[in-house]
Amino acid sequence: MRTEPHITPAPVAASLPEHTTEDMIALIGAGPSGLAGARNLQKQGIPFQGFEAYTDVGGLWNIDNPRSTVYASAHLISSKRMTEFAEFPMTDSVADYPSHRELCGYFRDFADKFDLRRHFRFGVRVERIEPVHPRDPDTPWRVTVRNAQGELDTAQYKGVVIANGILAEPNLPQFEGRFAGELLHTSQYKRASQLTGKRVLIVGAGNSGCDIAVDAVHYAQSVDISVRRGYYFVPKYVFGKPADTIGGKKPLPRWLKQKVDSIVLKWFTGDPTRFGFPKPAYKMYESHPIVNSLILHHLGHGDIHVKADIARFDAHTVHFKDGTQQDYDMVMLATGYTLHYPFIDRQHLNWQGMAPQLYMNIFAPRYTHLAVLGMVEASGLGWQGRYEQAELVARYFKGLQHKQPAAQQFKSAIAGPAPDLSGGYQYLQLERMSFYVNKDAYRTAVREAVAKLA
Repeated sequence: MRTEPHITPAPVAASLPEHTTEDMIALIGAGPSGLAGARNLQKQGIPFQGFEAYTDVGGLWNIDNPRSTVYASAHLISSKRMTEFAEFPMTDSVADYPSHRELCGYFRDFADKFDLRRHFRFGVRVERIEPVHPRDPDTPWRVTVRNAQGELDTAQYKGVVIANGILAEPNLPQFEGRFAGELLHTSQYKRASQLTGKRVLIVGAGNSGCDIAVDAVHYAQSVDISVRRGYYFVPKYVFGKPADTIGGKKPLPRWLKQKVDSIVLKWFTGDPTRFGFPKPAYKMYESHPIVNSLILHHLGHGDIHVKADIARFDAHTVHFKDGTQQDYDMVMLATGYTLHYPFIDRQHLNWQGMAPQLYMNIFAPRYTHLAVLGMVEASGLGWQGRYEQAELVARYFKGLQHKQPAAQQFKSAIAGPAPDLSGGYQYLQLERMSFYVNKDAYRTAVREAVAKLA
């Protein structure tokens, strides 16, 4: 596949010789959202050129990818049937909660099944995206990439779909003082042997933090976990079935679901405050729950201990806000990730506060052909939810191409106001929750929009 000369709209894929870059959509990323984007653009007959910085598909689930943030013991926290692409189910031989190895194979098979690889340039990193005419909503886009040889290419595209993921740029909080031991983020954690013989403090009890705490039990000299707030812990299995498959097909009203699920949860996990966790100052589902069947088990066996929020570091000593202190060899920051679109100016994505303010978490209100896939979190949304995002983008772009009235109406809707996708939940005002939605409200809105554009 040849590269484009500077600004020259040359053919970019041997399979699509009739198209120049000016006719095409530039699609960034070949992880789950990027593959969903590729498949739906393909289905709608929209020419596109994909770019992937690594040499293969899979995104963060490909542990060989230098930008991958998964670790050797990583598995899905949602079950395969609630996560898979509907048109490409995982085989029965795949575990209920697949490992990163199974998932990487799944994405490779998905790409092969639908012949998606030929649309991508691999080993090519996007350096810069900018509108050719910033004041024109219908502007084409200038895309600059760096190939594996370090050379820069720039070409003009009809539009851009950003799908490079949301779990690659570590969120690194600042602490008073200096820690003299190893200070790592979970993105630097790959295998439990890194913890051998060490006194380990994990900061944050999110899903990765709890996974690593469970790993550490078998290798570290001691394991503590520092928390600022309370959590709801959901076991992976309820009544012998994956927990996220339990429940009726018709969603319960918000208040009833919160009440019923909280009661059921206490049957299976009891009250985590007995292990030292603070009581949650919010209702269930107003923050992402922790899906882990082993963390409470090890807390109950004394393998892990809960500590308060950190006040400051002093060499190997960590001082906590409850006045206690303890010495550690390693502090592991399970403090999550921050949205990272370094190749495009924030103003173009309507970035306000902690995150871009996009229509349905997808469409930039200022531009017609600029969309983001995967900038969404919701309990139970799965990759099918991202696939439906991609279907909406592809159908919208096709509708614009054919000047369909429904596409023009949707274009007007994108200008605002945005619909309420919270489902009535009062989500915590945290950076990682700034693009959180209610699964049922979100998928209903996206599907209704797709239907109007069909």
